[in-house]
Amino acid sequence: MRKFNFIPYILSAAIFIGLEIAALSMLRNSGELQKIWIARVAHGAMKGVWGSGQKISDYFSLAESNSALAEENHELLLRIQHLEEILREHGNLSEPTPRNTKRFRFTNASIVKISTNLQHNYFIIDKGKNDGIVNGSGVITPNGAIGIVDAVSDNYSYVISFQNHNMNITARIGKDGRHGPMSWDGMRSNGAILKEIPHHLEIVPGDTIYTSGFSSIFPADIPLGTIRKASIVNGATYDINVTLFEDFGAIRYVTVVENIGDKEIRQLEDR
Repeated sequence: MRKFNFIPYILSAAIFIGLEIAALSMLRNSGELQKIWIARVAHGAMKGVWGSGQKISDYFSLAESNSALAEENHELLLRIQHLEEILREHGNLSEPTPRNTKRFRFTNASIVKISTNLQHNYFIIDKGKNDGIVNGSGVITPNGAIGIVDAVSDNYSYVISFQNHNMNITARIGKDGRHGPMSWDGMRSNGAILKEIPHHLEIVPGDTIYTSGFSSIFPADIPLGTIRKASIVNGATYDINVTLFEDFGAIRYVTVVENIGDKEIRQLEDR
């Protein structure tokens, strides 16, 4: 087989580049107009290189910026909840916002791994025993209750996602409506079914569904989603289709809620 000789091509390229450099040098030295034109071209090229470098730097700093924003949002959430407690105690707050937050301790966390395409989905967060996380704590976002801590290591926690057939959340309709168990519908990423709602009630599509507060896991009045439609089951109760507020494919930052009085409540239940 005949070997291909690259040397002539390399020499030709070197000669061409040398001639181009010589031509530009002669052009630059031939007059002020040519100097200005070449300077503009050079500055434009350097600007493009510097701009690209800055964009790359900005991109790789996004993770750090997002983490800092999550921390700030968490602190703001705690302050808002504290102010709402004060307003509620003085009768100046009537809107349905999370109640009894004094019973809960809040810890912000980031998701490091998540599954969303299985029948038994889960996610793992970057906080564990060393951060005060305990088994059985709820996990929430500003858009709803999304899971329950099922296992804890020193620095990480395994969370059962709401997108799991083995998980229910006690939810209610509107401000003071009837409550029942709500679970993922197993089909839509933002779909859920609220069950055991008496059929004599008026069901209005678009009404908001909230956490009921009758659980030791989640605070009351966390917005979960809106009513899509309802159907009567066995002539006795409604199955209500709910469109969730949370987009489980885009979750990154979460808040872990621990019921501080959970042990005391369980002791009373076990008497």
